[in-house]
Amino acid sequence: MSDPINYNAFTRDQWKAFANAATLPLTQESLRQIKAFNDRISLQDVQDIYIPLIHLLRLQVKHYQLLQRDKASFLHQKPRRVPFIIGIAGSVAVGKSTAARLLEVLLNHYLPNQRIQLITTDGFLYSNQELKQRNLMARKGFPESYDMSALIRFLNAVKGGEPLIKAPVYSHKVYDIVPDQFDYIVHPDILIVEGINTLQLPTNEQIYVSDFTDFSIYVDADPTLIESWFLERFELLLETAFQDPVNYYYPYAIGDHDRAMAKGRQVWHDIDLKNLEEYILPTRNRADMIIHKTFHHRVDRLLLRKY
Repeated sequence: MSDPINYNAFTRDQWKAFANAATLPLTQESLRQIKAFNDRISLQDVQDIYIPLIHLLRLQVKHYQLLQRDKASFLHQKPRRVPFIIGIAGSVAVGKSTAARLLEVLLNHYLPNQRIQLITTDGFLYSNQELKQRNLMARKGFPESYDMSALIRFLNAVKGGEPLIKAPVYSHKVYDIVPDQFDYIVHPDILIVEGINTLQLPTNEQIYVSDFTDFSIYVDADPTLIESWFLERFELLLETAFQDPVNYYYPYAIGDHDRAMAKGRQVWHDIDLKNLEEYILPTRNRADMIIHKTFHHRVDRLLLRKY
């Protein structure tokens, strides 16, 4: 990837030099519980990549909260908690979920007096029933398959300080929104919002998701690598789904394996790769930080926006 002129680029060795000698708050076992289904991450990754990032975010949050207090004083308003929102974007299967959960754990450790919560934009997909009515099932994951108005109202309520905010829940097991199940956001100091669309600019909205984010991260990798991770995850899902008839992948799991994998490759090329090339990748250079991965999910380069 050619480096945009408004970013500072760092190799892994350069970036890890920004870490201090703090003791890692994780063990290999706790890291195993955090990572996504087929993602790979090590304690060395945490030390080299995420600890420096946490220290940077700690600076960002500190100055953001000071600015909010000063602004309230200037406007003769009562100071209030205005959440700092971190957006995490990138392709399907690139490791966004692992990055988000890891940041949540590390922020809780290094900022113990701050309330940290995590939400995924998957919950704002239209239900399968609604997608079928709109003839959008083949476009699931594309911008038009999300209820962006609901997502923006949710983020506005978070920033506005509403005491209890409900967010719908999406299940990858049943491949649909779960009826009458919600995540609850309660006065966070920091909210992590993970999803493929956190940097996108939908044409039918005057306000964008990125208008609410205070620091955004794009997890990047070569599309051919992401395809291999996607298919690896698909195959692992098949290996577990055969035990559960309710699982979306159950019909593929109990059928012909080669035919199921061919279906996985078709889904990647017809849906996920197309979505990446047309809608997700073009948002990469809107991020404050780009985390670039190479083979085995190893981070080799980081780009940090200059201004």
